[in-house]
Amino acid sequence: MARLYLSPPFMGGSEIKYINEAFEQNWIAPLGPNVDGFEQAMINRMGCGSALAVASGTAAMHLILRYMGVGAGDTVYCSSFTFIGSMTPIMYQGATPVFIDSEPDTWNMSPKALRRALEWSKKNGKLPKAVIIVDLYGHPANYEALLPICAEYGVPVVEDAAEAVGAKYHGKPCGTFGVHNVLSFNGNKIITTSGGGMVLTDDKPARDKMLFWATQARNNAMHYEHTEYGYNYRMSNVVAGVGRGQMEILDRKLAIRERIYHRYIELLAGSRFAVKLDGKDASPNHWMTLAAIEGADINEVEKVVAFMNSHDIETRPAWKPLHMQPVFAEAPAFSELSDTDGPDKDINAFTCAKLFEQGICLPSGDAMTDEQQQNVCRLLKEALK
Repeated sequence: MARLYLSPPFMGGSEIKYINEAFEQNWIAPLGPNVDGFEQAMINRMGCGSALAVASGTAAMHLILRYMGVGAGDTVYCSSFTFIGSMTPIMYQGATPVFIDSEPDTWNMSPKALRRALEWSKKNGKLPKAVIIVDLYGHPANYEALLPICAEYGVPVVEDAAEAVGAKYHGKPCGTFGVHNVLSFNGNKIITTSGGGMVLTDDKPARDKMLFWATQARNNAMHYEHTEYGYNYRMSNVVAGVGRGQMEILDRKLAIRERIYHRYIELLAGSRFAVKLDGKDASPNHWMTLAAIEGADINEVEKVVAFMNSHDIETRPAWKPLHMQPVFAEAPAFSELSDTDGPDKDINAFTCAKLFEQGICLPSGDAMTDEQQQNVCRLLKEALK
């Protein structure tokens, strides 16, 4: 039996048409009709002003933080419970990350911890340059609470919707809540270009400046003239063709993932696997179904993952919080469980630390059959015996 992966790519058929057009027109070099078409399709879908297709979600975040003037001596707040690509651009710019805990309901950034951190910064006379809010595993953050807090302190929001294409909060698409926003089209995302990302913004001059940097900051001259440094960050016309085809089946993919999610709830009912439930105001894209193993610790989770792997089924522990990573041992972090004045020192006394201890990602790919999903759930229960 072939190995069952967490979220493998799934093609709808039109992707090869756009790729062939790139070959037929000899638009193999970066840029071209597919890049323009992919950006326009996303603008139409999201209702935003402009889009910039780039090489990765991390590249998109890097361009945004540079445009916002983030640099040495600055701080940027970021969700702790996320993939490291959300915040490595903070380091690229020489700034310091400050990690914010999760709330238990959404598993996303905690409004309580965020307010504590902002008040601490205000007392110390240096507010962050930005707050990066992540839509974890395709589940929208609690924007109704988070955005007013950021507005109160006058700190701009960047939305990391890398995992949340197609998700909505109060009917508004994820990827449109920040002043600038990030999407990802990595190989395992709900729509993919094999590797790629995008900036979404209503600020056209900002988009144009980021485009300038993303294309090696080449000035408008006959020769190669550079007054600034830039990056080789632009998406190629070939892979953008994959993205155009994927956009045509996004609604279909959302429906499939939602069905998989609800079947997990049904099939795992009565077990120790508590599937993460949707918030009442959120419409997740169900990119990845996540469950908590009640009463477990990370050792038990890893044993379950190893057991499933022995049966050629990929599962994975939830993200290890960034404030617990050795590379960020000196970075400030604020717990949702604390009321102290200042950063919290006990890295385990965080809501997201408990979520990491018990969380497990379940196979959620579009092509997974009912029979395969039933087998996954049978083996998950067996793994705990």
